[in-house]
Parts: sequence; C-alpha cells; structure tokens
Amino acid sequence: MPMTELQNRIEYHFQDLSLLQTAMTHSSYANEHGLPHSGCYERLEFLGDAILGLTAAELLYNRSPLLPEGKMTRIRAELVCEESLCRTARELRLGECMRLGRGAEISGDRERPSILADMTESLIAAIYLDGGMESAKAFILRFVLAGAEAVISRRSLDNKTALQELLQRQGAVAIHYELTGESGPDHDKRFTVAVYIDGVYGGDGEGRSKKEAEQAAAAAALAKYAGEPSAGPDLQ
Repeated sequence: MPMTELQNRIEYHFQDLSLLQTAMTHSSYANEHGLPHSGCYERLEFLGDAILGLTAAELLYNRSPLLPEGKMTRIRAELVCEESLCRTARELRLGECMRLGRGAEISGDRERPSILADMTESLIAAIYLDGGMESAKAFILRFVLAGAEAVISRRSLDNKTALQELLQRQGAVAIHYELTGESGPDHDKRFTVAVYIDGVYGGDGEGRSKKEAEQAAAAAALAKYAGEPSAGPDLQ
C-alpha cells in the first residue's frame, strides 16, 4: 500500500513523511540496507507505548470516576493489549506498508501479531512527533480505543444492581432514581440524579448520561449504606 493511501486510511497526513516511513520499517530491513538503529520502528514503538498508555488512562479517569485504581489498571491492560493493537493494524492494513528484510518476509513477520502490534504503537509515536499530542490522541481514540466504552461498561461494577441487592438484604425495598439537574451544551451534557430508598434521600451523582448519573448516585448510596447492620439502613 502506498504511503499516500495509508495516510488517507488513518485520516492523518504527515508533514514529515520520513517519520511514517521509519514507523513502518522493521529492523531486518534497516540491517539489510545499512540504516542506523534509529531507522527502524523500535524506538518509536517504545514512545508510542507510553503515549497509548497515557491516553487510555486519561480516558478511564475521565469517563469512569467511580472505578477504583485496581479496576482501571485491569481495564487499561485489556484496552491496550497485543490483541487490540494487532486488530487495529489489520484494520488499517499496516502489514502491507511494512518494510521487511528478506529473511523476515520469508518467516512471515508481515503477519506476526506481536510485530503488527508494535507497528501500531510506532505509528502512534510518529503521529505524535509530527503533529503533537492532540493528533496522536485523536488517532488512538478513533482507531485503537474505538470500542473502549463497551469494554468499560462490561468491566465496570454495576452499582445499581449492587445497591439493590445490599438494601434488600437490609430490609429496604423501594429504590427510586430521580433526575434533578441537567446542564451543558447538547454535545457535552451533564446530568444529576438523586436516589431515594423507601422514599428517603440516599445520595446523588453526576454523569454524561442519565444512566451514568444513576450509577454514580447508586455508588454514593453504596458508600453510605454498605456498613449498616443487617437490621436495615438508617434512612433518617
């Protein structure tokens, strides 16, 4: 695939095309053509790994204010794993652009998952060096972390269910969520929801959607009532 087609595919056009060429150059090609060590993707891959990790961490921190550090660490690892990076490389057909040495070509390195994953990270670093952090983040969010919301949702604790199970064990029955506030422009709405347990206020929460705000309110109530004795929560 020509570099022009690759740039169209990744929706980013380089000012310094040599950065893209280096990102797509395997060490075997550099060795065979007498290029310096900096002429292959490996140093870029090191930098790209750090940029990807930071972007994924920032996404988790901002989108999931209720998640504890340990759970965020596990979700981040899933988001940036080799399988995810390899999938991105295959979708973008990076293997077709890779510059390989003859031996590496024969051994099938063009389709090797670990190398494809590294190429994705080297591409991230090349975009970062060429266009800055915002350009790199835009690429990461558009391609590598495109399915992050689904992963976060699947891996996150369902606070509403946990609260319902806890309070039913403690004797409370009726749990009601009420929208109490809405602010911000259409593209960046913020919602506030209060939760009532047997008609008594139990906590509130904020989120980018009503469902997210309900989960935040449930988390607040969980923190309040989780330590109450089994005879029933103190609702006064």
